[in-house]
Amino acid sequence: MQQVTPTGMRIPRLSRFGWLMGLYAENHARMQRLFAPARLGEGSWLSSVGDGLDVRLDVLERHPYTLELRLTYDLRDPLTGEPDPSAYLRVYTDARQVETTHCYVGRRWQDVMGLYPPPAELVGHRLRMNTFLGKWLEYLAERGHGVATLLPAGAEVARPPAPQREPARQ
Repeated sequence: MQQVTPTGMRIPRLSRFGWLMGLYAENHARMQRLFAPARLGEGSWLSSVGDGLDVRLDVLERHPYTLELRLTYDLRDPLTGEPDPSAYLRVYTDARQVETTHCYVGRRWQDVMGLYPPPAELVGHRLRMNTFLGKWLEYLAERGHGVATLLPAGAEVARPPAPQREPARQ
């Protein structure tokens, strides 16, 4: 005898909050592969691949189970003088998740949506910010940024001298 699936049976779906938690985990894996921030000391780090867009990773604070980071290009906004674009990140080392807390100086979610936003609006905002982070980390990896290109900010890179051309003989 054939079995028929009841029409009222639901296929399980991932909630938006579950999707967000999965995104946090994916971004942690991307960040670990790219920069391994748990191994870095406090301070600024630069990654340069020779394309003129150096990436700056600032380790702002270290706590027993979290890291506070800022990821930005080594560029300044001409109006504010602040690094732009910037993403402020919280790395949960024990839970293996990375959360984008805000993307601009002074623009925390409370500044964007008010103190008491509806939960769906808050989750939607976090989904957009963390999707942006995932795409940015993928782009940086494709450009060649990573642990091998990361140096403390201000460290001089030893480059071989440019080859000298011999003067033309006449």
